Amino acid sequence: MAGMGTRFLPATKANPKEMLPVVDKPLIQYAAEEAVEAGIDVLVFVTGRNKRSIPDHFDKAYELEKELEERGKEKMLEVVRNILPAGVTCVYIRQAEALGLGHAVGCARPVVGDEPFAVILADDLIDGAGQGALKQMVEVYEQHGCSVLGVEEVPPSETQKYGVVTPEPLSERLWNVKGIVEKPAPEVAPSNMAVVGRYILTPRIFDLLETTQRGAGGEIQLTDAISDLLAEQQVLAHRFNGTRYDCGSKLGYLQATVEYALKHPDLKDDFREYLLGTVCSRGI
Repeated sequence: MAGMGTRFLPATKANPKEMLPVVDKPLIQYAAEEAVEAGIDVLVFVTGRNKRSIPDHFDKAYELEKELEERGKEKMLEVVRNILPAGVTCVYIRQAEALGLGHAVGCARPVVGDEPFAVILADDLIDGAGQGALKQMVEVYEQHGCSVLGVEEVPPSETQKYGVVTPEPLSERLWNVKGIVEKPAPEVAPSNMAVVGRYILTPRIFDLLETTQRGAGGEIQLTDAISDLLAEQQVLAHRFNGTRYDCGSKLGYLQATVEYALKHPDLKDDFREYLLGTVCSRGI
């Protein structure tokens, strides 16, 4: 979460992009909930400067809870107290320089140690259609015991935005990864199967990241370390069930806001009526 969020300036000048709300929850909370649903009980947040509001969000808010309790706002009090369930530990690590996703993952090694772990990029918001994308990937990991990359097909013209895999079909929604390259131009991309912000990785990746040189964009790319991992271990690509919203872009963020509002138990009916009225009144 150490990125600057420049595409959302000036909103992200002092507020992390991960704290941008989709309806009534910030992006980072959706990511945390997805991790907890998948069975993860230690959340490691790799942050940068101006991200203080993230640990504040997950911390206990004594004054707020007291005020809500005194005002008898029990429903809101319950919401504030249950942002994360009991038994989940939050650890915060500062990435001193924004040197890329690979470097950020490496920063977590002192906490993760010699265990498999998951990586979630919060600005890829995934509606898992009943089961979170990460939980689906954990089930694949438990069956095969190797690294798993969350992927989806993207328009061939957009491969330069993603890490792209060379897939070998294994079973429905599952491929062996034969190669992976960061942000290839459409004319040289090995496929249009792109990695989209969800990873389960074996701890061997930490050793490889220590020797990974700066790649695309002058950053230490996680994709490059995964490419090295392929020479030693099996890596799978899994096409999760669900819809991804690229909330790192303004359009994707607005799409997510509309779709999540249309499912919100307190808003969906009124919001749908508003949208229909707007469409009709403007002749769209």
